[in-house]
Amino acid sequence: MCFSDRARPPIAPLAGAAIDSERITLRAGDGAEFMAFAARPDEPAANAPAMVVMPDVRGLFPFYEELALRFAEQGIEAVTIDYFGRTTELGSTRAEDEFDFMAHVAQTTPPNVAADVGAAVAYLRERGPADRPVFTVGFCFGGTHSWLQAAAGHGLAGAIGFYGMPVSFGIGVDPVSPITRVADIACPILALQGGDDPYIPNEHGTQFGEALADAGVAHEVVIYDGAPHSFFDRMQADFQGESEDAWRRILEFVGQGSAGG
Repeated sequence: MCFSDRARPPIAPLAGAAIDSERITLRAGDGAEFMAFAARPDEPAANAPAMVVMPDVRGLFPFYEELALRFAEQGIEAVTIDYFGRTTELGSTRAEDEFDFMAHVAQTTPPNVAADVGAAVAYLRERGPADRPVFTVGFCFGGTHSWLQAAAGHGLAGAIGFYGMPVSFGIGVDPVSPITRVADIACPILALQGGDDPYIPNEHGTQFGEALADAGVAHEVVIYDGAPHSFFDRMQADFQGESEDAWRRILEFVGQGSAGG
């Protein structure tokens, strides 16, 4: 598992920010409906950037809804998606011990995840200029899939992954490792990895960076020495500095990608 049910983003709410949020239902190109959570500034700037938030293996649960709110406070409209619209009833519970999320993760496929992200991207572009810069950010399972979206034809401005598996991804049906898709990646990549992550060797981050460089993809791979898997969590107080640095890098990455878009 990535974050616990009690985890929350290590970002303080921005006092005075005017935002709106709601649960929504999106429909993928194959007709599958799935839950999502949308958060937006009350008065977004013209051509303001947007973000698709891709959760870890648990799918849509409060950590990622709160993260969408933190993006909205920064003027970035955000949609957090659920992966399990094809294998659960719409709106099914995510309560602790009541949802066997790994049984559903095992049934995910890269094309289906890409279709769901495509629906979220379309939703965000319908709400703003068609050419608004749209990014993805994901965590663990979602981090890996976030990088894969850079090669999925969504026209993204950038793809961000926290502690994704760039080299040895093996979850779901016919999994694809991002390092095998670098030739098709069409936007900048930001990778934020834990240096003491038992699941992802540091050399995998290095290999990913080298492959991206060889393919001519703008990228930054950051490995935080001593940081564990899922360090970006309010409960991981020992790594607040790393979390603050990661958040700063995300906002700078979005700002640079928006200016370039």
